[in-house]
Amino acid sequence: MADRFFPNEMPDFVAEPPPDAAASGPKDSLTNLLHLPYRTLSDILRSSALDLKETVVRQTWGLGGKRVEDYSLYTGALGTAFLAFKAYQVTKNESDLKLCSEIVKACDSASTGSSSGLAFRELSNFDFIALLCTAWACRRVSFICGRAGVCALGAVVAKHTGDEMLLDRYLSKFKEIKLSSDLPNELLYGRAGFLWACSFLNKHIGNGTISATRMRSVVDEIIKAGRQLAKKGRSSLMYEWHGKKYWGAAHGLAGIMYVLMSTELKPAEVEDVKGTLRYMIKNRFPSGNFPSSEGSESDRLVHWCHGAPGVALTLLRAAEVFGDQEFLQAAIDAGEVVWNRGLLKRVGICHGISGNAYVFLSLYRLTGKVEYLYRAKAFACFLHDRALRLISEGMMHGGDRPYSLFEGVGGMAHLLLDMTEPSEARFPAYEL
Repeated sequence: MADRFFPNEMPDFVAEPPPDAAASGPKDSLTNLLHLPYRTLSDILRSSALDLKETVVRQTWGLGGKRVEDYSLYTGALGTAFLAFKAYQVTKNESDLKLCSEIVKACDSASTGSSSGLAFRELSNFDFIALLCTAWACRRVSFICGRAGVCALGAVVAKHTGDEMLLDRYLSKFKEIKLSSDLPNELLYGRAGFLWACSFLNKHIGNGTISATRMRSVVDEIIKAGRQLAKKGRSSLMYEWHGKKYWGAAHGLAGIMYVLMSTELKPAEVEDVKGTLRYMIKNRFPSGNFPSSEGSESDRLVHWCHGAPGVALTLLRAAEVFGDQEFLQAAIDAGEVVWNRGLLKRVGICHGISGNAYVFLSLYRLTGKVEYLYRAKAFACFLHDRALRLISEGMMHGGDRPYSLFEGVGGMAHLLLDMTEPSEARFPAYEL
């Protein structure tokens, strides 16, 4: 199991030094970073992030002749657009907003073409999700892997640029998206992924942009399916995908519960969500980690997609929505798993250090405890100090799509930008 992550040898906590403190003796570069005042460090991380963003844009957009093969947020050009939009939010540089709009327009064209807009490539174990994005591209309903993400991000960017005609065009296209009756319910390409896109639009454009009636019809389908399958088990809600009852953020309970908690729920549905989360807490591993699927006895994965990180973010959302100490404590326990086993030998958002750092940012945002901000800082500093070197040496996996948002250094750049204003940080395409 230890071959999946680096031993975390960083101190549990380093207090920020006073402004006039004299530097002590020389230390290694990572230790030096951990001892910097936060404002000084965040400036360093921001500069590194913006340099990395330029590399991502060059590799995914400029060198490709501005042609889009993969339009998804997960591994494709929309992820680059999302990163450019994040850079704009941090720097207010209008060129980043213009770049984002340009890429989204190309993704819009690619996603409406005769092909799926996604290219098949040689697969590795962790390339499976990207393949699913391709296989389900004709459905085009989710934010992360489908056309809903293109239209939703396009609308938000159009609002920022003040282009009302383009905003209306993207919203019209979004509202034309149809959900098939046999669509799965999970986040990456199912109903929950579409519902998240609706919530994203309502947050960034305005309440009612996507009507409560439209969203309610999707919630009804998700709840109905969850209750039906739960009749065969002990959880209040349960979902199945490709023959497995997944628990994680990408395909299972954690992701679906997170999205449901961002909608208006009836009292009985609230109890269903709470009951499902309590079922997960009761049946977690003794280590505090969570199974990837129902009945799994393999305590190996500490990823956003499977395991403690994604579940922790959902539990923190539950603590915020319901004010329940049980959910907060379970999230804190899951955070300990991430601190001890989450320094993964991968760089990305989905199954890497970049994504795991968001657990500590979310804990900090909810509790205000500087210890969690330090832990996010520690993971970010590890990436800034060592990731590119470890990738070049073959000791760390840079992702099957090495510049993408969810698998590659695009996610690292997003995290480092989020360190600038940690109280505003959100896991991309998951936390609202």
